[in-house]
Amino acid sequence: MRLRILGTAAGGGLPQWNCACPGCARARAAGPRAWRTQECLAVSVSPDAWYLVNASPDDRAQILAAPGLAPPDGTRHTPLRGVLLTDGELDHTAGLLALREGAALDLYAPPAVLDALDGPFPLRTLLAPYGSARWHAVGSGPGEDALLLDGGRLRVTPVPVSDKRPRYASGTVAPGPWVVAYRFDDTATGGAAVYAPSLARWPDTLDAALAGADCLILDGTFWSEDEMGGARAMGHLPVDGPGGTLVRLRDHQDVRCLYTHLNNTNPLADPASPERTALVGTPVEVPSDGMEIEL
Repeated sequence: MRLRILGTAAGGGLPQWNCACPGCARARAAGPRAWRTQECLAVSVSPDAWYLVNASPDDRAQILAAPGLAPPDGTRHTPLRGVLLTDGELDHTAGLLALREGAALDLYAPPAVLDALDGPFPLRTLLAPYGSARWHAVGSGPGEDALLLDGGRLRVTPVPVSDKRPRYASGTVAPGPWVVAYRFDDTATGGAAVYAPSLARWPDTLDAALAGADCLILDGTFWSEDEMGGARAMGHLPVDGPGGTLVRLRDHQDVRCLYTHLNNTNPLADPASPERTALVGTPVEVPSDGMEIEL
């Protein structure tokens, strides 16, 4: 199994176009090598089939930067087979508009998200005339069956994690879950990874999904609770502090852990910060855009 971490920033990227906070100013001064695009992952267990997890507004540039996602010479054929949405947030769905020119894709999302993309954010209606989407509901309950993709070699298990709704869907009545994580299993090699870029809480279902996993890529939006008026109020567990994800990771010390979805306020985005230095020697990492992991 190959994992390519296409983007690692929270909404707006790093630096954000309209911000000169210390994190954005530092990234601007360091130049493009320090910049981060909005969070997105690509997963593959065979060379000619890749699946995106979330569709970042930056996905065109992210795909162009990934050699494995390029069409073969002289063709308009793409190895991109589908997109799995963890939720309905704009920075996870708007990139689907940029994928409309390709062949038909299989798109997977929780039922509540599908309803929202038919209603307050009518993305499904916008894409329908292009004939480029086949929609599938996932993650309606803890015991839901896994998806078998790429001829059955890639098993994808949705893991409901919260009912955090996008702002545009605050008035909708569709029941959750609104947010899922995904566990990926390579049925040929036994490699397993969990992707959980949005965690409003840490449910028991996530602990169960991590059993036997090699790698966890998880929500690193905020370092501390006091960022942006309250990490938990914005639907994200902080990394540090009581109940933070670093504490929860002590129960999974055999799993390689990487933080993604870094906000511009998070000092982990700065390689020279004390917070980043504190992770040295631990099984926890902060990847850069484009990092590849093979399991």
